[in-house]
Amino acid sequence: MTELLHYAKGGAGHRGVDTSVEGAEHIQPALPRLQSMVLRTIGDAGPEGATGDEIAGRLQWEKFRVRPRTSELRVAGKIVDSGKRRKSSAGISSIVWITPDHLLPTGAN
Repeated sequence: MTELLHYAKGGAGHRGVDTSVEGAEHIQPALPRLQSMVLRTIGDAGPEGATGDEIAGRLQWEKFRVRPRTSELRVAGKIVDSGKRRKSSAGISSIVWITPDHLLPTGAN
């Protein structure tokens, strides 16, 4: 069963469970800097975008640090799913994230 994440405006997501809420509160002071780093990495990738694994590699982060930031940025409308997929290091299809300015208009090739 998938639990929905709760996002405060511009804040870290949590599952509404005490430990999850505490984790979100703990990361909050660093959140603007961390989100900015991820957003810049995706923006720098241009229309080719970047997967979570690619973002982690470019930032020299553990992969688990990227997914919450991409979720927050998606909710904030700062990144979008390009519709493309690339394989992760585990061989699983991964979303290719792009900034909205790199979205192709409907019907464009």
